Amino acid sequence: MAPLKMLLASALLLGSTAASAHDYHAGELDIAHPWSRPLPPVATTGVAYLKVTNKGDSDDVLLSAESPVAEKVEIHTHVKDGDMMKMRQLEELVIPAHGEQTLAPGGHHLMLMGLKQVPVEGERFPVTLHFKQAGAVEVEVAVDAEPDAHHQTQHQDNQHNH
Repeated sequence: MAPLKMLLASALLLGSTAASAHDYHAGELDIAHPWSRPLPPVATTGVAYLKVTNKGDSDDVLLSAESPVAEKVEIHTHVKDGDMMKMRQLEELVIPAHGEQTLAPGGHHLMLMGLKQVPVEGERFPVTLHFKQAGAVEVEVAVDAEPDAHHQTQHQDNQHNH
């Protein structure tokens, strides 16, 4: 029985390590650190960010997303229109072969509309991403007041809150 207990303990430790890493894998895609900022209790919209890396030889496409915390989730980007930055909905987002797409403040992002539950710091909420090749992938979005240092340095020049 001791070897069985060791096996179970090892499995639990490996599982908790994978969960704390906050990265996801589906087919040829790696999805890193889905996150969102906490919002005031009266917020009706929110945003989720993440990075998708495609290690495959062919493009994949993010077709849509959904979450039980919002009535609707749309893929959005920012475009410059004259002197103003405006948000635009994207029908899909191509993840190029051997490339990546970063959904980050000031660029591509997932817009959570009609919030049923407002993101609170320290919590996580599920989002299901629908890819053309990799299929449906459920990720947990961490609600962080301050994103980790990697995200801070990457986005400090172009902060944009919704």
